[in-house]
Amino acid sequence: MVRFGYTINYVPDVDKALSFFEKAFDMKRKFITEEKDYGELDTGETVLSFASHELGKSNFQGEYVSASKSDKPLGIEIALVTDNVALAHNRAIEFGAVELKAPETKPWGQVVSYMRCPSGILLELCTSIAS
Repeated sequence: MVRFGYTINYVPDVDKALSFFEKAFDMKRKFITEEKDYGELDTGETVLSFASHELGKSNFQGEYVSASKSDKPLGIEIALVTDNVALAHNRAIEFGAVELKAPETKPWGQVVSYMRCPSGILLELCTSIAS
């Protein structure tokens, strides 16, 4: 069986990326290498991790689109589920996120907002979808 283990986001500064999520969302740092080129956050079952652009380029040949250098957000996002989207949204902005869309209620009742993290990653904050 295959299971989803973690997502790695390539960023300019791993320590700063971890610090943003720690400060804005009270997440806990799980691990960071001595070189500070790879780090993980404890987010529950799935690990949210960050690697430096240098480490990313050393893992495979060729280039990739850097979220931090792209004017537009990449076509992939990190979604964080919370009971209070407005509070989490405002805290993220306080710690350097850029608002793309303020919290709104979707027709199915879910509250969502969108922003870019200081490292350029597209982030959705949302309530759970009612089943």
